[in-house]
Amino acid sequence: MKDRSNADLLAILVGRSLANVMAPKPLAEVFGFEKPRQMQLCEEDPAIYAVNPTIAAAKELFTRCMRERMSEEVCLQSPDSVSAFLCSEIGHFEHESFWCLWLDAQHRLIAAGEMFRGTLTQASIHPREVVKSALHHNAAAVIFAHNHPSGLPEPSRSDELLTTALSQSLCLIEVKVLDHIIVASNKFVSFAEKGLI
Repeated sequence: MKDRSNADLLAILVGRSLANVMAPKPLAEVFGFEKPRQMQLCEEDPAIYAVNPTIAAAKELFTRCMRERMSEEVCLQSPDSVSAFLCSEIGHFEHESFWCLWLDAQHRLIAAGEMFRGTLTQASIHPREVVKSALHHNAAAVIFAHNHPSGLPEPSRSDELLTTALSQSLCLIEVKVLDHIIVASNKFVSFAEKGLI
């Protein structure tokens, strides 16, 4: 399959005629990971930009595959699968979404989900609620994640200060912060990889 063109692979999912229309578009738009750059075209020809049900099903299966891999693997050793999952879940949001991925003592996934929802530029994070959630899940470790709707995944100074504050709070209940991943569309930055944790 690796030697097949995008049009060939899309044709397997949606047929040749629709695949030829979709193939010139960025795959991130075709699969709904990000919105089209020219939104007015969405109204003129929804077939081009609306996520086809077959493609939406393929995306959902991919997301579930990433979740299964995360639950079976040691998450810190597979940042690519964690980041791919996060990009598919929150990378395209137009508001900030702060997630916690709670892990057991072997760093297997217990639960993953949104803790806080914000606006276009910020979200209010409450350490008390994060600590309560850690205790609720009986977690031994956590990976934080949030998105930047701006499209730039680089961490801000406030992101670094927040991570430090949350790490200190969770340290009191012996929950280790393994990483904080920021995603923007299909790009990501890992605090662990940058040496910020």
